[in-house]
Amino acid sequence: MALADHLRELRNRLGISLLAFGVGVVVAFIFWEPIFEFLRQPYCSTTQGAKNCNLFALGIFDQFLVRMKVSFIAGGVLTSPIWLYQLGAFITPALHRREKKYAAAFLAASLVLFSIGCVFAYLTVSRGLDFLLSVGGGDVVTLLSIQSYLSFVTLMLLAFGVAFLFPVVISFLNLTGILSTSRMRSSRRGMIFGIFAFSAVITPSQDPFTFMAMAIPLCVLYEGCILIGRIRDRTRRRSISSDPLAQLGDDETSYVDPTPSYVDPRPSSL
Repeated sequence: MALADHLRELRNRLGISLLAFGVGVVVAFIFWEPIFEFLRQPYCSTTQGAKNCNLFALGIFDQFLVRMKVSFIAGGVLTSPIWLYQLGAFITPALHRREKKYAAAFLAASLVLFSIGCVFAYLTVSRGLDFLLSVGGGDVVTLLSIQSYLSFVTLMLLAFGVAFLFPVVISFLNLTGILSTSRMRSSRRGMIFGIFAFSAVITPSQDPFTFMAMAIPLCVLYEGCILIGRIRDRTRRRSISSDPLAQLGDDETSYVDPTPSYVDPRPSSL
């Protein structure tokens, strides 16, 4: 395709994505109450929220701004299959068949792992919030504003979602040969220590329960990356052993017979 055709296709796919995003934002703005109730539920599960599950708006425009913010986030999540498909449809024609297969696999794994991370965050956010709201003692009551609470929940979801993309990065490095499986196994102790240190820093609440809820699944996922790498290496060794030419070094010549084949000089009867 010419450059103008690429730009025209990009414009069309951006238009479809923006239109779908706008519809998603409008739908989320209309159905604000169930979305907000879903996001408020972790606070209602805390010790302070069980007594009074009210969040406070400290400014005149706080309620409207928070509703718009949540609508934008929910609209982007709801319409993610549409704009991700448009993005993939624009990029994949430039890839080879093998690259398309790997790109689809990595994209699917990223979406699944990011969703799993968000689920872990939603299930553990009440523990971290309960720790922060009760660390000052029973005589201290926190007037939790709606903006600060939703910002905290959003950070927790993003932190867990991004952290759970760690296996995708490790698998990509292993696939490209930058990080071998043997190196992954020998660096297991250092990697586990780094995972725990990373989890302690990236978790917004930084309480022990949330910190362990992120670190332990990441360690399990790292072990899964090692297992996948071992299976891949075993499959590669089997394919090499069945192909004699694959066992030759880069500087070795193959045993191809240079003798020319016989060609019948008589014209073919067509």
